[in-house]
Amino acid sequence: MNNPVNITVFRWAGEWGPFKVKIPCGECALTKDIIQDCIDSDLSGIDVELDMRDWLTEWWKPLPKGGWHAPIVLVNGRIISQGAALNRGVLTQSVIEEATGSSPVQGNHAYGKATCPHCVRAKGYLEQAGVDYQYHDVVKDPRSLYEMLARVKPIIGPKTPVTVPQIWLDGSYVGGADELKRILDLPEVEPNPERGQCSLSPAR
Repeated sequence: MNNPVNITVFRWAGEWGPFKVKIPCGECALTKDIIQDCIDSDLSGIDVELDMRDWLTEWWKPLPKGGWHAPIVLVNGRIISQGAALNRGVLTQSVIEEATGSSPVQGNHAYGKATCPHCVRAKGYLEQAGVDYQYHDVVKDPRSLYEMLARVKPIIGPKTPVTVPQIWLDGSYVGGADELKRILDLPEVEPNPERGQCSLSPAR
């Protein structure tokens, strides 16, 4: 069983000795609302624990990690935002990266985009071989993009550009369309001379 992803927020509230926060922080309230909405929508199905804490009462806890300006947001102990209302995309990506890193791939998956001819090829190969698979559009669905990046970067390395498609079969990483074709041992097809041409391609 995977551990839940922990989101900790230190909001502008609490007291320390003679000091007490008397004016509520609008950005802290907004950050909490953004997080809750993300948990209910963008992060649906991911086990997430939200821990709201008062910054002034526990100001020293986020300090070693570089957190000093509320609202301070941490995901599994790593600061992702402070001093301003939270960017929900940053939160969504951080949580998905943590959740994906602790769960192995299961089944057959192809990550791609509609405008990619190699993605179209890969889908054709899978269908030709009769393979049931889940297709994830990384342009239309940010969650799919974050999941793909979190899974493929540890395999290809942080400095290698990520292209599409990215394919897994039976939970094992395959790579792109050419690697998929070799694994499925499909017959050769007539090459399409227009494949991969774009406005930057040299004239022939």
